[in-house]
Amino acid sequence: MKMHTALSASLADEVPVALVFNGISHAVMMATPLHLEDFALGFALTEGLVDQASHVYGVEVIEQSQGIELQIDIAAQCEARLKERKRSMAGRTGCGLCGTDSLEQVKLVLPQAPEVHLDIQAMQRAHAGLRALQPLKLQTGATHAAAWSDANGAIHIVREDVGRHNALDKLIGAMSKAHVDATQGFICITSRASFEMVQKTIQSGAGALTAVSAPTRLAADIAQSHNLLLAGQVRSDTFTAYSFPERFTPTATTEQRETETHGHP
Repeated sequence: MKMHTALSASLADEVPVALVFNGISHAVMMATPLHLEDFALGFALTEGLVDQASHVYGVEVIEQSQGIELQIDIAAQCEARLKERKRSMAGRTGCGLCGTDSLEQVKLVLPQAPEVHLDIQAMQRAHAGLRALQPLKLQTGATHAAAWSDANGAIHIVREDVGRHNALDKLIGAMSKAHVDATQGFICITSRASFEMVQKTIQSGAGALTAVSAPTRLAADIAQSHNLLLAGQVRSDTFTAYSFPERFTPTATTEQRETETHGHP
């Protein structure tokens, strides 16, 4: 039996990150201390605290002895939502609901996702290439990733974190800052598609979410009822469609492309 000695340099960082909006403490999440401005913006958007990125005026990252505080300045008209969705407890790693005050806060009021059709090979190509784009995962083996891919399966943005929800919030924040048109591609994740991951994807304006693992039943139900294309268990040669299977399309052959281009039967 082989034994490996762990080196501190190969362990993922995990610190308390407090999110404070307009001076009001809202949540404390355990997170990897990277891309924290993206995290703050994405969290504000996906939690429904602001309607658009322009309502977040600025983010100040303050390092303290016990963790990190994110001082987030948002539009005054959004302050009322802080009391409606206030969290009073610290969130554990990867937990998106710890500290939610009431059951009414669990399911957000969500828009309908845009209708997206997804090329199967593009989806599989994105997932196959994602591992090489996760330096923290390769170094530590302890982080999740969320990525934005264009319709051809080329990944443009990746964010990592010890918590899968945090990784997705960071990605959505980065997408918003980069003015990405979320309808022109899809989000892929290295974790299971929990219902909150589905909710966050819908809040981002994207129309498709693809995951390495399977979703929960609630996640699949929310995806179906809100028009989100959802795939799970994505592998190099297989996947499972959990909503709108007719929107997953095989890559057209050269002959098919010529027929479509010239309009011949």
